[in-house]
Amino acid sequence: MNTPTAEADIDGDLVDRLIRTQCPELAGPLTPVANGWDNVIYRLGTDLSVRLPRRQVAVELIVNEQRWLPVLAGYVEVALPVPVRAGVPGEGYPWPWTIAPWFEGRTVADVPPSDRAGIAVPLADFMTSLHRPAPPDAPRNPVRGVPLAARDDAVRRRLRSIPRSAELLPLWEKLVALPAWPGPALWLHGDPHPGNLLLDGEGLAAVLDFGDLTSGDPATDLAAAWLVFDEHAREVFRSRVDADEVTWERARGWALVMGTALATNSADNPSMAAIGEHVLDQLLLT
Repeated sequence: MNTPTAEADIDGDLVDRLIRTQCPELAGPLTPVANGWDNVIYRLGTDLSVRLPRRQVAVELIVNEQRWLPVLAGYVEVALPVPVRAGVPGEGYPWPWTIAPWFEGRTVADVPPSDRAGIAVPLADFMTSLHRPAPPDAPRNPVRGVPLAARDDAVRRRLRSIPRSAELLPLWEKLVALPAWPGPALWLHGDPHPGNLLLDGEGLAAVLDFGDLTSGDPATDLAAAWLVFDEHAREVFRSRVDADEVTWERARGWALVMGTALATNSADNPSMAAIGEHVLDQLLLT
C-alpha cells in the first residue's frame, strides 16, 4: 500500500500566502521538507517549520498538537515542536495549520540500529516523564493506547500478507491474550518510531510528530524498544523504564502492531519499510 492521496492542494505559493496573510512578521524563504501520510512540512527560513494537514483525517490531530504540546513540554526535558503560531483556514486552504520551531539534526532512522544505544537512556527518561495520568479531556486515539485486542483484526489481516506470518501469528496470539493495562490512562506520544526522534551532536535533540498524541496504555510507547533498538540497547532501555513483565510483553505486542503496519503500508517509502522490517526481525529474536 502507498501513501494516501492528498485531499488538499498544497504548494509553496499557498503556504507563503497563508503566512503573509496571518503572520507576516514570520514570512521568509520556504523549502519543502516532507509530504507524508497526514501532513506536508516546509522549512521556513532557518528556525521555523510549517506543518499543514493534507487529509481531513489529520485535522483533529494537528488541533490536538496545538492544544496539548505546550502542556506536555512542561513535563519533559527533551525539546518538542511546540507551536509558535496556530494558523486558521484561508487563501483557499480549508484547515488549521501550525508554525513550529525547526530543529537541526538527523532522525534516528538515518542511523544504523547498532549505533542507537546512546539514546536508550534519554528516550527512556523522556517516556518516564511523559507517562503521567492524563486529564479526562485528553485526546483519544482509536488505534493507539487501546487494549491490544482492539487491534486484533487489523494485525491478523496484515499478517496474511507478510512472509513470516507462520512465526509471527503464534507470537501475536500469545501477546493479544495478555491482560489489558489496569491503570489510569497515561499521556502517550503514540508513534515512537525512529523517524520521529531527532539527533544532534549531543544525543536525543527532540521528539517530533505528536499527531498520534493520546492517552492510555504506556506499553504503546514502550514499543520503541523494538522499533528503535537492537537487543543490547533494548536491555539498557528496559532497565531504565518502570515496566512490569506484563506491560513489557504488551509493549512487544504493540511493536508487532506497528511493525506490521509499517511493513505492509510503506511500498513507496523505503525508510518506513526498513523500520517495519527491523521491528519484525527484532520481535523474532526475543
